[in-house]
Amino acid sequence: MKKITRRSFLAAAGVSAAALALTACGGSSNSAASTSTAASSTAASAAGDATAAANDPKVTLVYAEVNPLDTIVGQTATHFKEKVEELTGGSVVIDVQASGVLGSENDVLDAILGGSTSIDMSRISAFALTSYGCNKSKLLSIPFTFENRAHFWNFANSDLAPEFLNEPQELGLPVRGVFYGEEGFRHFFTVKPVSGIADFKGLKLRVSNDPVMNGMVEGLGANPTVVSFGELYSALQTGVVDGAEQPIANYKSNAFPEVANNLILDGHTLGAIQAVITDNAWGKLTENQQAAIMEAGADTQAFNADLSETAENKVLEELRSSGCNVVDVDDKAPWQEACAKVISENTSDQAELYQQLLDMKA
Repeated sequence: MKKITRRSFLAAAGVSAAALALTACGGSSNSAASTSTAASSTAASAAGDATAAANDPKVTLVYAEVNPLDTIVGQTATHFKEKVEELTGGSVVIDVQASGVLGSENDVLDAILGGSTSIDMSRISAFALTSYGCNKSKLLSIPFTFENRAHFWNFANSDLAPEFLNEPQELGLPVRGVFYGEEGFRHFFTVKPVSGIADFKGLKLRVSNDPVMNGMVEGLGANPTVVSFGELYSALQTGVVDGAEQPIANYKSNAFPEVANNLILDGHTLGAIQAVITDNAWGKLTENQQAAIMEAGADTQAFNADLSETAENKVLEELRSSGCNVVDVDDKAPWQEACAKVISENTSDQAELYQQLLDMKA
């Protein structure tokens, strides 16, 4: 697979970033032609707008992150913070609250969508807004949609991405997307060793009350069990659940190998993420600061693309060296077959759009 570098990604990300900026400032995301035409001028003016933001009123935005700062998403949050503060000359400060101190992902979403003003931004799973009516975003959680990272970045860097990222605004939800990213493919980990699908039969696997995840777990012959992320460690420790799934970096950083030291690299779903900002927080910003936020988002998206694979490979090597039982999956066809029902049930109503995603493979 061709390695995605920050430089090549930034060059490719210009159009998507410009489209997001246009929509965030009130323009329409439905016109590909106008997006392409405006892309160069928007990108060219961003640096000047950001420099001007240094003289604007100071604003502090609280950014919620459920994982520790040493994870891929944690490092991504730190980069975004630093870039925003650089581009605004310090007039916008990003206060990153990591390790779930502000609550679980669902807790944070419920709070900000319910009108809370104590949280201004959050990093969420790209499909987290599905339960709030964002059906396009659901497609990003369908098992085995993305063949590899390059496939995902082809999407995230395309003219189609803003249509997904700005779906909350179209539905009237009080949040808007800032950037996409990913934290690696998600894999199952278990208390007892597993070597294939047959070993999952009857296991209690943690889910987050997501219909797609529930269907996938059932397809594997296991029992979906809802447990909040903050309670997952103890749930594994006490036998409430027999396993769960996470990206590799999150698996290690949250110390899950201590209680579930068996990792099977099935790579069922890419851990796509997005950062959102509330309408209330957006309204506090001047146009210069808004432009700087979007510019920082584009830069952070590129940073994440460059970081994720390298960081994941390092963590995987550390896990193997520390004695974690890592099982490779050479043939994913049986896994895809097991998920065929949940894939069909959750894509049939958006078949054309889903096919566009599939066709973006590298």
